[in-house]
Amino acid sequence: MKRFLPLIALLALTSFAASAADIVDTAVAAGNFTTLVAAVKAAGLVDTLKGPGPFTVFAPTDEAFAKLPAGTVDALLKDPDKLKKILLYHVVSGKVMAADVVKMKRAKTVEGAFLKIHVMGGNVMVDNANVVKTDIVCDNGVIHVIDTVLMPKP
Repeated sequence: MKRFLPLIALLALTSFAASAADIVDTAVAAGNFTTLVAAVKAAGLVDTLKGPGPFTVFAPTDEAFAKLPAGTVDALLKDPDKLKKILLYHVVSGKVMAADVVKMKRAKTVEGAFLKIHVMGGNVMVDNANVVKTDIVCDNGVIHVIDTVLMPKP
């Protein structure tokens, strides 16, 4: 039995590592970010968001993408540079939990611009989006769910 202990320990560590989920895998598993995941793939950002981070992602749901004018998502999927700029506007470097977000007035995005953060009537808003769910912890950051796609200023 003693000679099998290292093997058992290795198997336990392997299964633990396999159960960890990065931002992309967490978004895929959630099921309500299919448009976001497709956009991340089209913009070539999968490896980045699977990287070590940590990242904070303000993630628009499929319903948020559906609010965009007809044809917008298809046009963005065909313009990877513009799409990448928009997606990186949803990402903040570091792991910023909800308790920290509510104390902030703005946050610098990976895209380079700043998101305006404010609390209104007990609701947290990032630019013009409502934060509808917070602190979805991933092994390389955190996801906060928003109800509107954020657009950086041109």
